[in-house]
Amino acid sequence: MTSRPLPEWPRVAAGLAAVAAVTVVCRWLGVVNAATVSTTFLLVVLVVAATSRLWVAVTVSVVAVLCFNFFFIPPLGTFVVAEPQNWLALISFLAVSLVASNLSAVARARTAEALARRDEQARLFDLSRDVLVLPDSRAALAALARAVARRFDLEYLAIALPAGETWEISSAGTEDVTLDPKQLAVALAAAQTTLEFDAYSRTYSGHRELTADGCTVRLVPLRVGTRPIGLLAASGRPVDSGTLDALAGVVALAIERTNLLQERKAAELTRQSDELKSALLASIGHDLRTPLTAIRVAAANLRASELPPADRREQSDLIQAEVERLARLFQNLIDLARIDAGAVARDIRRVHPSEIVAAARDQVDHLLRGHTLTVSVDPDVPVRLDPRLTASALAHLLENAAQYSPEGSTIEVRAGVTRDHLEIAVRDHGPGIAPADLPRVFDRFFRGDGARARTSGTGMGLWIARGLLAAQHGRVWAENADGGGACFTLAVPATDDATPDGDPGAMAD
Repeated sequence: MTSRPLPEWPRVAAGLAAVAAVTVVCRWLGVVNAATVSTTFLLVVLVVAATSRLWVAVTVSVVAVLCFNFFFIPPLGTFVVAEPQNWLALISFLAVSLVASNLSAVARARTAEALARRDEQARLFDLSRDVLVLPDSRAALAALARAVARRFDLEYLAIALPAGETWEISSAGTEDVTLDPKQLAVALAAAQTTLEFDAYSRTYSGHRELTADGCTVRLVPLRVGTRPIGLLAASGRPVDSGTLDALAGVVALAIERTNLLQERKAAELTRQSDELKSALLASIGHDLRTPLTAIRVAAANLRASELPPADRREQSDLIQAEVERLARLFQNLIDLARIDAGAVARDIRRVHPSEIVAAARDQVDHLLRGHTLTVSVDPDVPVRLDPRLTASALAHLLENAAQYSPEGSTIEVRAGVTRDHLEIAVRDHGPGIAPADLPRVFDRFFRGDGARARTSGTGMGLWIARGLLAAQHGRVWAENADGGGACFTLAVPATDDATPDGDPGAMAD
């Protein structure tokens, strides 16, 4: 906050007391030399002039001249000056004291002005730093108004932008002021005229003042280039017109920056949406075509009356496997939509880690038939978490291991409960993950070049696993295992069986 200057009357009293003290001391010491006395009085005047306003120094100067005349210029005890040389000494003393007081006042004014300029520049610099961290949303205007009001100690600050027939006003400060839309429209229309610069006040044309709710509000156009885009309304602490114009320029640039960030964000979202749609259509088109073709061929084979019973069972099993594959694909799409919408609900229950592993295995049993699955659970103690989400995420890790490891290889599952987490690791004995692909392995629709060459897939499984775990504040990570293959580990916050049963929703908070 800006400190208020001290009142000048104490300074007047101190100056007069100093003049009185000099008079008493000189009279007591018997000093009669006019030059010595005038120099001492002049020293008092200079000290007062250096610390006070001009009128205080002039007052002390006049009193010092009167004391000098009354007590030290013959005839003593009167204000009469008998000799011309004493007139000359008295007038010289008065002139010197007044000139010195004026020069000191000018120097103090220049110093105060320089400090004020420095202060305003520092405020503008701090505001420019605030602008760089503004959010890229419509809330940026309210944050910008608060930053300006705080930096410049304004009682009221508003950013008014035209929005059709109305105005969008973001205000801040301690005062509650209602701006008249008609007066704002008039001020904006005036700002759209010829742009002129006043070199004396360092301002561009368009500044206006209005009275609202008993407050004097200054309106300054917000310009991007020469085009006015709105108005800055300020009330409270006096701000130099040039500084206020510069402030409006900074605010206008901040608004333009926010608009550009929003446009860039919208363009980036559109681009990502197009990319995701293309990748989704390509992946789903491929993954739908393969099982549908297999089902159609198997169904046609089943029509053949001469088909042996063993082959008939094989074709029936093929149809069932492909139907399960389609069901899993559609479940992935549902999970994808729920994760995007933030609609993944949790149901906290008590469960054993071995039950989660068994449920995940059942979901992808048809994919694991060509592999050997080894499971190690230590310790298999009950924990409280969402078994459905955890098992679904683990099923995606098992599916990924089955897809990217050789037929007949072993898939290892190790589960354990730490002090506050359930951790389950899935290791395969496939080719592993390329180092360049590790940072992106959980990205949506991402499939490395080697993965696309070896097997089909949508690239959704690992991303869905991460989303299901994130819904319960869990996480998953991948690394290449020693001796070859990849190892995926999930960790889910869990409490042990000592926690009493309660409302599942409370556990989900």
